[in-house]
Amino acid sequence: MASLLRHIVASPRVRHAEAGLDLCYVTDNIIATSGPSGTYPQRAYRNPLDALVKFLDYKHGADWAIWEFRAEGTGYPDSEVYNRVWHYPFPDHHPPPFALIPNVMASMRNWLKGKDAQGKNRVVVVHCKAGKGRSGTASCSYLISEEGWTMEDALKLFTERRMRPGFGAGVSIPSQLRWVGYVDRWTKHGKTYVERQVEVLEVHVWGLRDGVKIAVEGFVDEGRTIKTFHVFSLEERETVRGDIKNTSGFADAMAQVMGTNSGNKAPKSSTTLERSPNEKAMDEKENSETETSQPGNLTINSSAGADVLFRPSTRVVLPTNDINIDFERRNKATYGWTMVTSVAHVWFNAFFEGHGAENSGNADDSGVFEIEWDAMDGIKGSTRKGIRAFDRLAVVWRAIDGDDRQGKIVISEPAEGEPVKQMQPADWKGATETHLDGTKDLGLRADMPTSASISRASSVRSHRKSDHDAQQQQSDNSQDDDDDHNHLTGIRSHGPEGEELIHPLRGPLPLSSDLPGPTHTLSSPETARSPYPQQRPVAGVVSGTQHVGTADLPGGVLEEEMQGPSGHAMGHVERESGGR
Repeated sequence: MASLLRHIVASPRVRHAEAGLDLCYVTDNIIATSGPSGTYPQRAYRNPLDALVKFLDYKHGADWAIWEFRAEGTGYPDSEVYNRVWHYPFPDHHPPPFALIPNVMASMRNWLKGKDAQGKNRVVVVHCKAGKGRSGTASCSYLISEEGWTMEDALKLFTERRMRPGFGAGVSIPSQLRWVGYVDRWTKHGKTYVERQVEVLEVHVWGLRDGVKIAVEGFVDEGRTIKTFHVFSLEERETVRGDIKNTSGFADAMAQVMGTNSGNKAPKSSTTLERSPNEKAMDEKENSETETSQPGNLTINSSAGADVLFRPSTRVVLPTNDINIDFERRNKATYGWTMVTSVAHVWFNAFFEGHGAENSGNADDSGVFEIEWDAMDGIKGSTRKGIRAFDRLAVVWRAIDGDDRQGKIVISEPAEGEPVKQMQPADWKGATETHLDGTKDLGLRADMPTSASISRASSVRSHRKSDHDAQQQQSDNSQDDDDDHNHLTGIRSHGPEGEELIHPLRGPLPLSSDLPGPTHTLSSPETARSPYPQQRPVAGVVSGTQHVGTADLPGGVLEEEMQGPSGHAMGHVERESGGR
């Protein structure tokens, strides 16, 4: 049974025929494997740690060492692998902080080619959780930076060795592929990297739909944790053109999230902040509701969304060049239910986007990063992002300079034989909580007493400045974004076809913040948390606590005539109970 489970879990990846384990030889000196575990239940469907160690001992003796990249914890103590393990943890489904790359490459090179190797056939064993995205990023980076491979050949080799035919690429997450491209540029231009603080000045979004929350994130804690530095509020939004409308009903949202409406293709961007002459000419046509794109593209509907400019009211400064822009879109249903219909994010590095590699480390002081919706990272490393939340994104950034500068940090790859720094490992038992965007997914959220484990979403008020400080405090404490469901900017209550919900007796449903407070103390916490509105009295039903006399019961007599259980027709119940 355990072997069957391991086979199912590892089905997209190649298993080693001799060992029967989920691992492969990328080259003769690099082994990629899924994260092993020495404890149940993980070892029932992952590589058993003892079996992996036995195989490595048999094939390579003492000439193997592990490089692990799991911010969620390795799943085993270092002593179980003879303490031959190097730790460079970062979150799943994300690229590494680029500052880790020089040390990762140097430590792998020193193990394989160092003087203490004495010509032996040493191997590097890389693993993350599945031995695919993070492990593939590290493996391909090593081949590029230390073995002279081209980026295309390194990625192709890893896919051929790690993946079964027809199951996709080994490294498939767009931001991880972007990082491999950064490594290629870093290698070609002298392996110089300069870490800087970076400020996000503006975020431009074309074709923004309703109900979208936008956050700026970055790495902290040596890369083990992703921190939310800012969530844009309604007051920080300036609509340049168009209107943010409700573009899909709840039923349509559900269909697209569940993958049953695959034919509904979203249009490309309809407008830009700086418009071309052709587009300006199109605007001169009266009563024109659509714009035709270039040949071969879809017809563009100009009412699909709005072009919006976000300017933070307070400075948003990240400690490193690594910047993540995170998007989440929600549609509001009734009775506190919401549907998460879009989840997407993108990482970029301001040093490389500022051409620092090509200019001997002298990167531009400012720049703009642009990306289309289709090129964004999806959910849990997939291309699935849900319903389109926007068309195109541009982030305006600048490096901190002048009096605000805390000093540039020049990071070079340690020379052969020099000491190489490694990071502090995460708790191997997995107790360390990290903000992992990969844990986000599409689906319903509710504020129900019977669904305590589901994030609450009872309020649909906008994320205003008064709420911003509370959100910032949550970010400082590294709370998961799913806890912040009370700030659903632009979301409106609507029914299955997108109509505004109207109560048959009382008109439109009010926001929860507009409801009057209770006029009496509720007897139960469960009642106090009920999301359902109070119902009007029904004819024939008396509300409140009422006294029911014994004479009102079937076969009953007046209370003053009762001297004991025998005086009532139901007294036999008491007598039988008492006789047992």
